[in-house]
Amino acid sequence: MGRNLEIGSQAPDFETETYGAEKVRLSDFYSKGTVVLYFYPRDNSTGCVWEACSLRDAERELASLGVQILGVSTDGVKSHEKFRDKFSLNFPLLSDRRRKIVDLYGARWRLIPFVARRTTFLIEKGGRIAYIWRKVKPSSHAEEILSKVKELGL
Repeated sequence: MGRNLEIGSQAPDFETETYGAEKVRLSDFYSKGTVVLYFYPRDNSTGCVWEACSLRDAERELASLGVQILGVSTDGVKSHEKFRDKFSLNFPLLSDRRRKIVDLYGARWRLIPFVARRTTFLIEKGGRIAYIWRKVKPSSHAEEILSKVKELGL
């Protein structure tokens, strides 16, 4: 179920929907800098709130390093809008209702197959995967990402 992506692989491109029926294509971000593509199980669940808020709080520092955050779950756009507004999230949340992106990145949770497994891909300018977190500690994930971006000089 899904691809077994590795560091150095080309990140699979996709197009999906975000707020206001806006279409987002991952490759549109490749020329802008590094992308943090993080998959999370559910809007408003405890771990997902911790993770999203830690990324929200680190967004300014990440942006100063040329890093854009994109969150992906199988929740719908309306749910994402409420989640974004409730926690003042400052980065796009992408809807993957059909689980195509989750499968493309091998991030489907086996225990609950219609939900994304908490996984993060650090994608460098040009679309190459620079790092993968397959086990994520939600409350400190932003610190791990900042550290890795600096370590790799992205």
